[in-house]
Amino acid sequence: MSDDLDEIRMKKLEELRKQYMNGGKTMDNMPNTPVEINDADITDYVNKYETLVIDCWAPWCGPCRMVSPIIDDLAQELHGKIVFGKLNVDNNHTTASKYCIMKIPYHLIFKNSQLEEKIIGAKP
Repeated sequence: MSDDLDEIRMKKLEELRKQYMNGGKTMDNMPNTPVEINDADITDYVNKYETLVIDCWAPWCGPCRMVSPIIDDLAQELHGKIVFGKLNVDNNHTTASKYCIMKIPYHLIFKNSQLEEKIIGAKP
């Protein structure tokens, strides 16, 4: 019985350590692949995750198709730190208008629910 209690105690301490290292936020529920974002739920995603990068794209855009696998890889590599999303501008005109998206690929970077930076074009 003592071994069971020690095991439970160690698991709980590890959970608390992870939570402390992440500023009190649990990162286990963060996706490791880009999430599909649309006009209706963009605000929810921006408020839910501390750091969110949204890849604004369209299916007909060649540079967007080149950037897409990089976004997928970054979502895996930075899992637990940054959440990546994809927003199809052809289907989400309200968000495209709100952020004055005229060229794609276009990346919106949110930190603590605030737009911190915009990156236009496919950058190395």
